[in-house]
Amino acid sequence: MVKYIAEPFRIKMVEPIRQTTREEREEIIKKANYNMFSIKAEDVYIDLLTDSGTGAMSQEQWSGMMIGDEAYAHSRSYFRFQESAKDIFGDWAWFQLVHQGRAAEKVLMPILLDASQGKNVAISNTFFDTTRGHVMMAGGTPIDCVIEEAKDSALRIPFKGNMDTKKLQELISEYGSRIGVIVMTITNNSAGGQPVSMANIKETSAICKKHNIPFCIDAARYAENAFFVKRDEAGYQDKSIKEIIRETFSYADYFTMSAKKDAILNMGGLVGVKDPNSPSLNGVKSNAISFEGFLTYGGLNGRDIDAFAIGLQEGVQEDYLAYRIGQIEYLAGRLDDAGIIYQAPAGGHGLFVDAAAMFPKIPWYEFPGQVLAVELYKEAGIRACEIGSLLMDHDQNGNPVQSAFEFTRLAVPRRVYTQAHFDVMADALIAIKKRAEQYTRGFVIDWEPPVLRHFQVHLKPAA
Repeated sequence: MVKYIAEPFRIKMVEPIRQTTREEREEIIKKANYNMFSIKAEDVYIDLLTDSGTGAMSQEQWSGMMIGDEAYAHSRSYFRFQESAKDIFGDWAWFQLVHQGRAAEKVLMPILLDASQGKNVAISNTFFDTTRGHVMMAGGTPIDCVIEEAKDSALRIPFKGNMDTKKLQELISEYGSRIGVIVMTITNNSAGGQPVSMANIKETSAICKKHNIPFCIDAARYAENAFFVKRDEAGYQDKSIKEIIRETFSYADYFTMSAKKDAILNMGGLVGVKDPNSPSLNGVKSNAISFEGFLTYGGLNGRDIDAFAIGLQEGVQEDYLAYRIGQIEYLAGRLDDAGIIYQAPAGGHGLFVDAAAMFPKIPWYEFPGQVLAVELYKEAGIRACEIGSLLMDHDQNGNPVQSAFEFTRLAVPRRVYTQAHFDVMADALIAIKKRAEQYTRGFVIDWEPPVLRHFQVHLKPAA
């Protein structure tokens, strides 16, 4: 049994949550068309749908919100944020505030992917759904290039989120000048929250420079990734988290970031441009004004910007990160004891249960990850998220796409749940595993939107 790491904080305010009966939950999920995003939050006991914007802000962040400067242009909050961002990421030419991560993608991707210039391919260690969607909306083709070891959930090696650099070079030989950007997602969310090594980031950056291809970091969980580098990669044990982060970002040309993860913010995002002479810089500024508001507020209130500046600093504290990753490892230890397969070793921000392994009789096109998510809700009022073939959408020819993974993600909000909640999660999964052989059919799609379908899709039980 993995020891639980105690919270490095005291709880000063609580939010009541209610428990429902199984009969109530069965009716609720049916009315929601078996879509976890359509369940009312008040009907959820433990909400693991996402770790995006669901964390608990600190007393310092709440205090910062009280002094937020709501001036439209060049507020005091903006300059406090800029100082904090340079301290974390280094001396980049431009940090563009936006309201969240997908807004950052909407601002940047159409600049790097321009079909009229023949730039219509993007490669990543693994694209998450919104990044994949914005690549496609910009007229590009997204290609995943994670190492093969990541596709074996039971294999326990460090840095399973790495880019397959040998395959990357083969893809560059194949697509050449059509590649508009190479994206490194840290940590690798769709591959199970798995970290990426500094050596892999450095090697990928060198490949990009050799071929004159922009290198962009999808930085939603950059601090968690730095923690894994410090813990598991030779030569980094004596470096601070900030030093590791600055080195990480020194290898990139751009970054996009959702501040709703490692900056522990309820709303916010960022685009980084390193080179002050980059031809993309003016495009980033123009798109930000068009889509998000003026440059110095980027769709955020001044009070949000102050909370952002503080959250950047809190998110890199080593005692907090040890507790954060320790929570996931505690849950993983309980699942190990029960023989439940997940993407191992435990990564950051959540645990990704291998639903295909739990329900081997359910085919990928009936979405075993969604089946497990629905059963978790019925069992204990836990709301989780499918990360598998339902998430993938169709390809550009309208064909269904099989994911390399069929996961059910338990994404853990920051500074929200205690050990007792984690025991409820483990107990629910163990109960479902005991009857796993009963599950032979999954769900089929009753209705779907054209892009990012899993947010709105209507499902029904397969006949």
